[in-house]
Amino acid sequence: MYRKIIFALLFIPLWAWSAVPVAVNDTTPEELLRLGLNYLNGNDLLGIYMDKEKGLELIRRSAEQGYVNAQCNMGLFYQIGQNVPKDYKQAAYWYQQAAEQGNPFAQCRLGLFYLNGQGVGRDIELAMYWLQRSADQDFMEGEYYLGAMYYNGTDIPKDNEQAIYWWKQSAQRGHMQSQYALGLCYCVMKDYDEAMFWHQKAAEQGYAESQFDLGFLYYTMKKDYVQAAYWYRKAAEQGHAKAQYGLALCYEEGRGVKRDKKQAEYWKEQAAQNGFKLR
Repeated sequence: MYRKIIFALLFIPLWAWSAVPVAVNDTTPEELLRLGLNYLNGNDLLGIYMDKEKGLELIRRSAEQGYVNAQCNMGLFYQIGQNVPKDYKQAAYWYQQAAEQGNPFAQCRLGLFYLNGQGVGRDIELAMYWLQRSADQDFMEGEYYLGAMYYNGTDIPKDNEQAIYWWKQSAQRGHMQSQYALGLCYCVMKDYDEAMFWHQKAAEQGYAESQFDLGFLYYTMKKDYVQAAYWYRKAAEQGHAKAQYGLALCYEEGRGVKRDKKQAEYWKEQAAQNGFKLR
């Protein structure tokens, strides 16, 4: 069950702002950002019609005045190509501005940019520096990715103790990816009770990979087929191909559920449609 932790970016919604009407000529950075977001999305309550160009201009003005939340918004816009063409160099620039002011979200994103060479030259030392600064502020994404760096051991010496330490910081506060990562890590260490503990945490939050792994551990290690079928079904209903096949086997063999050939065939078909190669 060993898998490397993938450095896929986890996107965070833009900051929410209360709908407070302000005049366009108000120049505080906070008001510029708030008004800019209203123009980007439109606000019927305030009588503001959607005007993305104007909204972006106001947010940029706020960012240029040094307002860290506006800088983070600009970085995210350029990173994902929302409201502007995708431009990693511009994203890195705005994240750098916010990161240097101590914003942990921007520090995490900038660290990942240096890790992946997006918009900046690839630099593992700077990647670790910014991820560490983010994690030191208890930012859960920063803790997760820092743990992944130590666990993968691709660009720095592998250190499972450091990986577990940082993952636990965020996992204990409900971060699903860290809970899942701990489950994988403890499986590799053959500490299956601890692995099941963390997979259970993520599974209960709806994380399909952990639901499948938990079902697999119940099936193979605990021989608790009722629980295995239960968690396979949770993941299968989210389109998880391996879980769909596992659930099909439960129906085929009558383990944890009543034997049902039609259900077995149904879930095998679902698994095949989602890319699982049937035996």
